[in-house]
Amino acid sequence: MKFELKTENENYSKSFSQFFCIVFFLASIIILCDVALKLGFISRNQKIEYNCRLLSVEKSKLYFKKLSRLSNLKSKQQIWELCMEVTK
Repeated sequence: MKFELKTENENYSKSFSQFFCIVFFLASIIILCDVALKLGFISRNQKIEYNCRLLSVEKSKLYFKKLSRLSNLKSKQQIWELCMEVTK
């Protein structure tokens, strides 16, 4: 008659590796979300700078509207002040 004992070392190593896989996956998602947010801010700032440069060349109502949407400023004076700061 043969008698065998099963050890649970394999179960611990499997659960340990699953834990690290989950942590790695969550860390990857957090890092990718952070990168996406930062790229969104950079893109928004580039759009504001570009539209301010266009506004300084051609004072069009269209550029005021675009800048108003991008910067959440309502008055033309505030938009002009923003563009003066951006184009310096």
